[in-house]
Amino acid sequence: MKSWYLVYCKPRGETRAQQNLALQQIETYLPTLPQQITKSGKNSVKRLPLFPCYLFIYFDPLEISVSKIHSTRGVSRIIGCREEMTAIDDAIVHSIRMREAKLLNALQLPSDDLLSGNAEPRLSVGDKVKFVEGPFKELEGIFEEQSGDKRCHILFEIMGQQKRVSVSRVSIKGI
Repeated sequence: MKSWYLVYCKPRGETRAQQNLALQQIETYLPTLPQQITKSGKNSVKRLPLFPCYLFIYFDPLEISVSKIHSTRGVSRIIGCREEMTAIDDAIVHSIRMREAKLLNALQLPSDDLLSGNAEPRLSVGDKVKFVEGPFKELEGIFEEQSGDKRCHILFEIMGQQKRVSVSRVSIKGI
């Protein structure tokens, strides 16, 4: 039966682990905490992991091999994985998600934290996206990073290989 489990990631490897697990169709959740950062006199809000080096994953150990998760890039090990897996109560993960959402809504991020010309919030590394126009229309991928103001990098599988493409931000939407 599918349950939430806690994964210990390599240092600063949460997003890499999240991307690689998403490519394996494993649902992940990385709680973040918005933090205001001043760099070169400019203020910006950056979302940092609430629990550094930890990531929640949702899977069934009877369907997906634990060794497959342990061998995923960015993952170090599943916490509590000895003779019997230690699942995390769904209510705990749901509570963390609700508190994170309330904090982000209460923060009322400035308009520059929204993509220019688009009412959609900025995508985070590891978010699933769908191409809405262009040669990859209707294909799904994983958001890797923003590249300038109007372009971004997307990871997706084609012909059994993972590819990275740079596309216009308006050609994708979060799913």
